[in-house]
Amino acid sequence: MSEPRPDEPLRVALLGCGVVGSAVARLLTQHRDDLAARVGRPMDIVGIAVRRAGRDRSDLGLDPALFTTDAEDLVTRADVVVEVIGGIEPARSLILHAMKHGASVVTANKALLAQDGPTLYAAAQDAGVDLYYEAAVAGAIPLLRPLRESLAGDDVRRVLGIVNGTTNYVLDKMDSTGASFHDAVEQAQALGYAEADPTADVEGFDAAAKAAILASLAFHTRVSGADVHREGITEVTAADVAAAKEMDSVVKLLAICERTDEGVSVRVHPAMIPRSHPLAGVREAFNAVFVEADAAGQLMFYGRGAGGDPTASAVLGDVVAVARHRIGGGRGPGESSYADLPILPMGRAQTRYHISLDVADRPGVLAAVASAFADHEVSIETVRQQIVPATDEEGSEGRASLVVVTHTAPDSALSATVEALAAMPIVRAVDSVMRVEGS
Repeated sequence: MSEPRPDEPLRVALLGCGVVGSAVARLLTQHRDDLAARVGRPMDIVGIAVRRAGRDRSDLGLDPALFTTDAEDLVTRADVVVEVIGGIEPARSLILHAMKHGASVVTANKALLAQDGPTLYAAAQDAGVDLYYEAAVAGAIPLLRPLRESLAGDDVRRVLGIVNGTTNYVLDKMDSTGASFHDAVEQAQALGYAEADPTADVEGFDAAAKAAILASLAFHTRVSGADVHREGITEVTAADVAAAKEMDSVVKLLAICERTDEGVSVRVHPAMIPRSHPLAGVREAFNAVFVEADAAGQLMFYGRGAGGDPTASAVLGDVVAVARHRIGGGRGPGESSYADLPILPMGRAQTRYHISLDVADRPGVLAAVASAFADHEVSIETVRQQIVPATDEEGSEGRASLVVVTHTAPDSALSATVEALAAMPIVRAVDSVMRVEGS
């Protein structure tokens, strides 16, 4: 593909015209003059690839001739290709085809980046083009570029945050209104925060893909979605939320990326955090991420993590960046994986547990429970016991609710402790187990 003359507009192709794609098209059109002043040359949409060209899109205010079902041809006619169709295929093939024909690529596709980011980086390097993807994580929040560029001279040690707006909305409603998990999901769907099939969100797949991207950038190490320990929020109950309230805490789905002397740990799971922690105040469908670096210290990024306009804002920021490179020369940063640190299994992550037990009310129970923790070298921080009156069916022996919060220990030791407790005759049931973070 030949480069346009200096007086010609840069050619932008859109792959997808859903919520995000239509917002990108609208903003590119509405702000054409301002964007031209910032870039140094106008940018014009040369085509929008869609699945069904005949669908009525008159409400978008775009020339119907722009819409095409031939995405493969479209990407060969562009200087910048914006991919917002999502999924693995045909997105991957179209991106690679675009790069082969000399186009820089802006994508919001976290699933593809988490699964096959190195292939895309290599293709961009071979073709001498840019690959930008700010919108892939945390919507409008400028997060990836600070990790790739602003903190390039620092050593990032930890990234901790809320990166999925749907699950944050659900957990927030369970905490603030007492809604059940299913009712909160239905509310999220009604407001457009959750898909008709919310599996990717509530099972943690979306957050895990984002965590992989964050860890890869932060620690200069290739981390795929398969490397991330993942637990969703489907097992979080009203009792868990109530237990958190008793500790003056809230339950959040957290993405936690940590660098230690041994390697890199990346995990996504629900956890209790104190209400005094800034993440506890992140409400509704908002996102927030802490980045801890040696020199910069602790930084917090907060904002809207999803939605058409917020995500389109991040996409357009990338479009402007790559367009400037097309005009002035040079490229943005490529893949940085020089550290090549080992990926640690979840069992080696350091965390804390909140464990709720239903036990027999008899002498020696507390000592036996404490012994199980000691056997696995897990230290107890606090213990709270409440006597539960026995029912007629249970006879004379009473019951007690025992809540134990541990000190920090390897997750494998904590998990083994829970298994040992569940096997003890004096333990009627392990009612709940949840990790504790942020204190």
